[in-house]
Amino acid sequence: MSTVTHLEMTELEGNLEEIRRSPRREGELSLIVRRPRSGEREVIDEGELTVAEGLVGDNWSTRTPDVPLEPERQLTIMNSRVAGLLAQEAERWQLFGDQLYIDLELSEANLPVGTRIELGEAVIEVTPIDHTGCKKFAERFGVDAVKFVSTSVGKEMRLRGMYAKVVQPGLIRAGDVVRKL
Repeated sequence: MSTVTHLEMTELEGNLEEIRRSPRREGELSLIVRRPRSGEREVIDEGELTVAEGLVGDNWSTRTPDVPLEPERQLTIMNSRVAGLLAQEAERWQLFGDQLYIDLELSEANLPVGTRIELGEAVIEVTPIDHTGCKKFAERFGVDAVKFVSTSVGKEMRLRGMYAKVVQPGLIRAGDVVRKL
Protein backbone atom coordinates (compact mmCIF):
# COMPACT_ATOMS: atom_id res chain seq x y z
CA MET A 1 0.00 0.00 0.00
CA SER A 2 1.18 3.46 -0.80
CA THR A 3 0.89 6.46 1.48
CA VAL A 4 -2.57 7.95 1.11
CA THR A 5 -3.41 11.55 1.94
CA HIS A 6 -6.77 12.02 3.65
CA LEU A 7 -9.32 13.85 1.56
CA GLU A 8 -10.62 17.22 2.70
CA MET A 9 -14.32 17.99 3.16
CA THR A 10 -14.62 19.89 -0.14
CA GLU A 11 -13.26 16.87 -2.05
CA LEU A 12 -15.61 14.53 -0.19
CA GLU A 13 -18.67 16.72 -0.76
CA GLY A 14 -17.70 17.07 -4.43
CA ASN A 15 -18.19 13.30 -4.83
CA LEU A 16 -21.61 13.13 -3.17
CA GLU A 17 -23.46 13.04 -6.51
CA GLU A 18 -21.52 9.94 -7.61
CA ILE A 19 -22.54 8.21 -4.37
CA ARG A 20 -26.18 9.25 -4.98
CA ARG A 21 -26.02 7.44 -8.34
CA SER A 22 -25.79 4.10 -6.51
CA PRO A 23 -28.49 1.70 -7.73
CA ARG A 24 -31.68 1.75 -5.65
CA ARG A 25 -33.08 -1.75 -6.34
CA GLU A 26 -30.34 -3.99 -7.71
CA GLY A 27 -26.58 -3.69 -7.41
CA GLU A 28 -23.51 -5.81 -6.80
CA LEU A 29 -21.66 -7.37 -3.88
CA SER A 30 -18.25 -5.80 -4.48
CA LEU A 31 -16.19 -7.24 -1.63
CA ILE A 32 -16.45 -9.66 1.30
CA VAL A 33 -14.14 -9.23 4.29
CA ARG A 34 -14.03 -11.69 7.16
CA ARG A 35 -12.59 -10.68 10.54
CA PRO A 36 -11.29 -13.93 12.10
CA ARG A 37 -9.83 -12.13 15.15
CA SER A 38 -9.81 -8.57 16.38
CA GLY A 39 -7.65 -6.44 14.08
CA GLU A 40 -7.34 -9.15 11.41
CA ARG A 41 -9.00 -9.07 7.99
CA GLU A 42 -9.37 -11.68 5.25
CA VAL A 43 -10.68 -10.69 1.83
CA ILE A 44 -12.60 -13.71 0.56
CA ASP A 45 -14.23 -14.45 -2.79
CA GLU A 46 -16.96 -16.61 -1.28
CA GLY A 47 -18.55 -16.82 2.15
CA GLU A 48 -21.41 -18.47 3.95
CA LEU A 49 -24.04 -16.53 5.88
CA THR A 50 -25.93 -18.31 8.67
CA VAL A 51 -28.53 -17.13 11.15
CA ALA A 52 -26.41 -18.32 14.09
CA GLU A 53 -22.98 -17.09 13.01
CA GLY A 54 -23.53 -14.30 10.50
CA LEU A 55 -20.54 -14.54 8.16
CA VAL A 56 -19.02 -17.95 8.96
CA GLY A 57 -15.47 -17.57 10.25
CA ASP A 58 -15.99 -13.95 11.32
CA ASN A 59 -15.35 -13.04 14.95
CA TRP A 60 -18.86 -11.62 15.47
CA SER A 61 -20.09 -15.00 16.74
CA THR A 62 -17.06 -15.76 18.91
CA ARG A 63 -17.84 -13.48 21.83
CA THR A 64 -16.96 -14.47 25.35
CA PRO A 65 -19.76 -15.54 27.73
CA ASP A 66 -19.67 -12.18 29.51
CA VAL A 67 -20.25 -10.29 26.22
CA PRO A 68 -23.60 -11.30 24.73
CA LEU A 69 -24.11 -11.56 20.99
CA GLU A 70 -25.97 -8.66 19.44
CA PRO A 71 -27.96 -10.10 16.51
CA GLU A 72 -28.81 -6.62 15.27
CA ARG A 73 -25.06 -5.99 14.76
CA GLN A 74 -24.39 -9.31 13.03
CA LEU A 75 -23.31 -7.86 9.68
CA THR A 76 -21.79 -4.51 8.80
CA ILE A 77 -22.39 -3.20 5.30
CA MET A 78 -20.86 -0.25 3.50
CA ASN A 79 -21.65 1.34 0.14
CA SER A 80 -18.79 0.46 -2.21
CA ARG A 81 -18.74 3.95 -3.76
CA VAL A 82 -18.22 5.52 -0.33
CA ALA A 83 -15.53 2.96 0.50
CA GLY A 84 -13.75 3.68 -2.77
CA LEU A 85 -13.85 7.43 -2.19
CA LEU A 86 -12.62 7.39 1.41
CA ALA A 87 -10.05 4.58 1.04
CA GLN A 88 -8.77 5.83 -2.34
CA GLU A 89 -7.21 2.41 -2.99
CA ALA A 90 -9.04 -0.93 -3.18
CA GLU A 91 -6.46 -2.58 -0.89
CA ARG A 92 -7.52 -0.22 1.90
CA TRP A 93 -11.24 -1.08 1.93
CA GLN A 94 -10.71 -3.81 4.50
CA LEU A 95 -9.49 -1.16 6.97
CA PHE A 96 -13.08 0.00 7.47
CA GLY A 97 -13.79 -3.20 9.39
CA ASP A 98 -17.04 -3.89 7.56
CA GLN A 99 -17.84 -7.30 6.12
CA LEU A 100 -19.90 -6.56 3.03
CA TYR A 101 -19.33 -3.80 0.47
CA ILE A 102 -22.21 -3.33 -1.94
CA ASP A 103 -23.06 -0.99 -4.77
CA LEU A 104 -26.58 -0.15 -3.60
CA GLU A 105 -28.06 3.01 -2.11
CA LEU A 106 -28.10 2.43 1.65
CA SER A 107 -30.16 5.50 2.59
CA GLU A 108 -32.88 5.17 5.21
CA ALA A 109 -35.40 6.27 2.57
CA ASN A 110 -34.36 3.45 0.22
CA LEU A 111 -33.70 0.74 2.82
CA PRO A 112 -35.79 1.43 5.93
CA VAL A 113 -35.35 -0.80 8.97
CA GLY A 114 -36.83 -4.22 8.23
CA THR A 115 -36.05 -4.13 4.49
CA ARG A 116 -34.79 -7.44 3.20
CA ILE A 117 -31.94 -7.73 0.73
CA GLU A 118 -31.06 -10.80 -1.30
CA LEU A 119 -27.39 -11.46 -2.02
CA GLY A 120 -26.36 -14.70 -3.60
CA GLU A 121 -28.36 -17.45 -1.91
CA ALA A 122 -28.83 -15.50 1.32
CA VAL A 123 -31.30 -12.88 2.54
CA ILE A 124 -30.43 -10.26 5.14
CA GLU A 125 -32.56 -7.69 6.96
CA VAL A 126 -31.69 -4.08 7.81
CA THR A 127 -31.62 -3.50 11.59
CA PRO A 128 -32.20 -0.24 13.54
CA ILE A 129 -28.70 0.14 14.99
CA ASP A 130 -26.78 3.20 13.76
CA HIS A 131 -23.32 2.51 12.35
CA THR A 132 -20.92 5.35 13.18
CA GLY A 133 -17.28 6.22 12.66
CA CYS A 134 -14.80 5.59 15.48
CA LYS A 135 -11.30 6.69 16.46
CA LYS A 136 -9.75 4.09 14.13
CA PHE A 137 -11.94 5.36 11.28
CA ALA A 138 -10.60 8.90 11.81
CA GLU A 139 -6.98 7.67 11.99
CA ARG A 140 -7.29 5.63 8.80
CA PHE A 141 -9.43 7.95 6.67
CA GLY A 142 -9.16 11.39 8.27
CA VAL A 143 -11.14 13.67 10.55
CA ASP A 144 -12.99 15.14 7.55
CA ALA A 145 -14.13 11.63 6.59
CA VAL A 146 -15.72 11.25 10.04
CA LYS A 147 -17.35 14.67 9.70
CA PHE A 148 -18.56 13.78 6.18
CA VAL A 149 -20.31 10.57 7.23
CA SER A 150 -21.65 12.28 10.39
CA THR A 151 -23.44 15.21 8.71
CA SER A 152 -27.23 15.08 8.55
CA VAL A 153 -26.97 14.09 4.87
CA GLY A 154 -24.28 11.54 5.70
CA LYS A 155 -26.45 9.93 8.37
CA GLU A 156 -29.56 9.97 6.17
CA MET A 157 -27.61 8.31 3.35
CA ARG A 158 -25.87 5.94 5.80
CA LEU A 159 -22.49 6.87 4.37
CA ARG A 160 -20.71 5.08 7.23
CA GLY A 161 -22.79 2.02 6.50
CA MET A 162 -25.47 0.03 8.25
CA TYR A 163 -26.10 -3.11 10.24
CA ALA A 164 -28.08 -6.14 9.13
CA LYS A 165 -28.84 -9.68 10.27
CA VAL A 166 -29.15 -12.93 8.35
CA VAL A 167 -32.73 -14.17 7.89
CA GLN A 168 -32.08 -16.81 5.20
CA PRO A 169 -28.72 -18.61 5.16
CA GLY A 170 -26.77 -19.21 2.00
CA LEU A 171 -23.56 -18.79 0.03
CA ILE A 172 -22.47 -15.37 -1.15
CA ARG A 173 -19.78 -14.51 -3.69
CA ALA A 174 -18.05 -11.29 -4.66
CA GLY A 175 -19.80 -10.16 -7.85
CA ASP A 176 -23.21 -11.52 -6.80
CA VAL A 177 -26.29 -9.48 -7.59
CA VAL A 178 -27.65 -7.65 -4.55
CA ARG A 179 -31.42 -7.10 -4.76
CA LYS A 180 -33.77 -5.14 -2.54
CA LEU A 181 -36.83 -7.32 -1.87
